[in-house]
Amino acid sequence: MELKRLRLLREFADRGSVGAVADAMHMTPSAVSQQLKVLAKEAGVDLLEQDGRRIRLTDAGQALVLRADQVIAAIDLAQEEMERYRAGNASVRLAMFPSGAALLLPGVLDRVGGTGVDVHASELDVGYPEAPPALADFDIVVTHRDERTASVRRPRVQVTELMREPLDVVVARRSVLAEHDEVEVRQLADHDWISVVGGFPVDDVLLSISAITGVAPRVTQRMLDFATIEAIVAADHGIALVPRFAVRHLGVKRLELKGVRAARVYEALTRPSPRQAVSAVVGHLVATARSG
Repeated sequence: MELKRLRLLREFADRGSVGAVADAMHMTPSAVSQQLKVLAKEAGVDLLEQDGRRIRLTDAGQALVLRADQVIAAIDLAQEEMERYRAGNASVRLAMFPSGAALLLPGVLDRVGGTGVDVHASELDVGYPEAPPALADFDIVVTHRDERTASVRRPRVQVTELMREPLDVVVARRSVLAEHDEVEVRQLADHDWISVVGGFPVDDVLLSISAITGVAPRVTQRMLDFATIEAIVAADHGIALVPRFAVRHLGVKRLELKGVRAARVYEALTRPSPRQAVSAVVGHLVATARSG
């Protein structure tokens, strides 16, 4: 079996369609389909099957993808070792959500300096279920989930927990709530909320608040950027849940929330048996998170 065809099969498993694989690999869909058919002949078993209008992996195809991961990981490791013999730096593609990058990336870049590893970081702000598929394009994906949400469990994804960050209520400094340092969840039933887009950890906590108070939180604005959310809160247009280490605005006060579990968990997702350079960067992420 040729390595190129195994890579195409893995791309199909990651991206879910021949067209998406063709775009990613700069090939035509017909060329991708042809190569996957050749691979099936080499394997002596069907690797793909029709599922309505879509095509999916058969059980044999899924099993071969797991072996393809191992083969490709071994080849990547060998190439990395040869790069070091040629005195070149190993490259690691790292994707992080924005507030996590602001907290951890400077320390990671400090630690990786002079180690022979180049980190190429990108921002990727997606919901927790959408994070694992991003491993099709990155070596490491740093994501976050509500602490009550189960960690992803997939045979082709390795999870390393980095840290737990509490979520606090932020209010305008002129708000009556700002007279205290903490707030009970039941005190928040009648307030307007500034929240994030649904599906992100902060928004999940509002569901718990609704269950406890019996009142659905009145969300008046939804933003993705915490700096924008804080600015709206500082102008006294509502209150918000913000991760503790993301609070920056001088016009808001941070209150510890009582009566509900409120935190997000940072995780680093990689393929199983990652390259040595990838493992090293994950180690730097862990060390940076623990040093904070």
